[in-house]
Amino acid sequence: MDIAQAREAAAEAGFDLIEVAPDAQPPVCRLLDWGRFRYEQKKKAKESQKKAKQVEVKNIRVRPNTDDHDIAFKTRNAIRFLKKGNKVNFTVIFRGPELRHKDIGRDQLLKIAEGCSEYGEIETAPRMEGRRMLMLITAKSDK
Repeated sequence: MDIAQAREAAAEAGFDLIEVAPDAQPPVCRLLDWGRFRYEQKKKAKESQKKAKQVEVKNIRVRPNTDDHDIAFKTRNAIRFLKKGNKVNFTVIFRGPELRHKDIGRDQLLKIAEGCSEYGEIETAPRMEGRRMLMLITAKSDK
């Protein structure tokens, strides 16, 4: 259909002439209400955003001298968070002379990661940031 003819038809019907596929040969156009179309697009986008899962980052703090039972308790909490699909950020805080024994903190983080290995994987390996050692574990995808 000729462009002028299409515009006339759109005006008669009370719609807008919208170009859908400009790269096609010949270009494809539709007759539709532009305001309603934009409203429906926004509504679809909002609905899909509602359905999207929001991933939270949960923080768990330990010290280098934290006992094995407490580490196991915190590991169970981490597994619970990972099952829900959240990320877990572990922090080992060093104070005073504990800073000389970074290997103890690293061992604790790796022990926790091993306990969570069935439900999560290490996203960020243990690393020092000032007086803290950080590690991030992400939930395994079921794909």
